[in-house]
Order: sequence, then structure tokens, then C-alpha cells
Amino acid sequence: MAKDEKAPEGDAPKKKGGKKKLIIIIVAAVLLLGGGGGGAFMLLKGGSSEAEAAPEPEPGAVVSLDPVTINLADSHYLKVGIALQATATAHEEPDGSKALNLAIDQYTNVEVAELQTAEGRAKLKEELTEKIKEAYHEEVMAIYYTTFVTQ
Repeated sequence: MAKDEKAPEGDAPKKKGGKKKLIIIIVAAVLLLGGGGGGAFMLLKGGSSEAEAAPEPEPGAVVSLDPVTINLADSHYLKVGIALQATATAHEEPDGSKALNLAIDQYTNVEVAELQTAEGRAKLKEELTEKIKEAYHEEVMAIYYTTFVTQ
């Protein structure tokens, strides 16, 4: 066929680079999906946080606080005593007044049934520990129950 002649209508000109375009699209899709999957994994995992990178503090002095009696729901009572585990880098022994106040706030009006299960006590203790750590600017690393009686 000469340059000036037109191809018959049934013969469509061949597309050039059709396979190349398809390969590029597939590679781009795989990269996007892989990157999105990796990003989702990091978000769900929590990424690398400072808490994972920071080493556990060295334990320091333990300060036992006198037990307090707290009003629970439905005319029940909780007598709880706690001890504060300070870090070795704490500037001074922690004053227990903040911790006792937080314990009273944490346990007031709680159902006695929640305190009678190990899961319920552990959950409330974990929440109280986080509040105490924050209140003492991370100079307290843990709390321990020295007395825990419900009535």
C-alpha cells in the first residue's frame, strides 16, 4: 500500500505500545496498593511511638498510703489502700494526697459487681495508674493495692 492510499475500513491501524501501557498501569496499581497496605498496617500497628522507644524507668522508693473508705453504688463500700512505686529519677518521695484523691474519684459510685471480677479490678486499676502517672509527671511508675475490701 502506498503512502497516499487509505487503508480499507475493516483494517484498523495497529495501536502501538498497548502492552507497555498495560504493564505500566499494572505496576502502578501494585505500587499504590502496596503503599496503601503498608500505610494501613502502620496505622493499625500504631507506628513507632515514643512509648515503644523509651526504656522502662528504673524503680525507686515505694510509698504506702493509709487506706481510705469510698462509697460505691447501692450503699456499698470499698476500703482501698495503695502504694506508689516512684521512679529512681523522682526528685522526692511522692505526696500521696493526689493519688488518694484520684482513687476516690475513680471508685466512687462504681458497682460492687464490677470490683468482684478480676477483669473489672484490673481495668479500674489500669485507668487509675494512668491518671496517677499523669498527675505525678511520670515520677510514679506503678501502683499496688495494699488493701482492697468491698462491703
